[in-house]
Amino acid sequence: MVSLQFFKPEDFSDVNYSLDDIQSQYTSTAEFAINRIKERNDGKGFSITIFEDDMPAGYFALDFGDDKFELTDNPHSVLLRSLSINPQFQGKGIGKAAMIQVDDFIRENFKECDEIVLAVNENNNSAYELYIKVGYIFDGKTRIGRSGPQRLMYKKL
Repeated sequence: MVSLQFFKPEDFSDVNYSLDDIQSQYTSTAEFAINRIKERNDGKGFSITIFEDDMPAGYFALDFGDDKFELTDNPHSVLLRSLSINPQFQGKGIGKAAMIQVDDFIRENFKECDEIVLAVNENNNSAYELYIKVGYIFDGKTRIGRSGPQRLMYKKL
């Protein structure tokens, strides 16, 4: 069963996995995202560990900082970033289950938040399809990201 928990230092060795060359074009490693949150030290970034049963199987970050305003004008939104699933756990529906559960996780832990925003590379069709399946909307807005054009997506909570 998939569950989400705030990242704990003891999760690090399990979320510090390597992604293949294609996946690493589109998402940051957990280590990079965790360090970015630590360096900012503004209390607006949160690391989340995705568990499959009791095993850490993936990672993403929730960012309430100003970066989200590149995607939305909504001050009550959160930017979901750096989503990845450990390659040993991929293909089992864990990413989809996690993205379904993130809505309730945010509602429980961040009561002011009423929208999730994210950017997905136009060439990352598997991620785009996943987000569409779990209710994210793409209304045609794009931007240029580190690996090319990105679709800006959102989901109201």
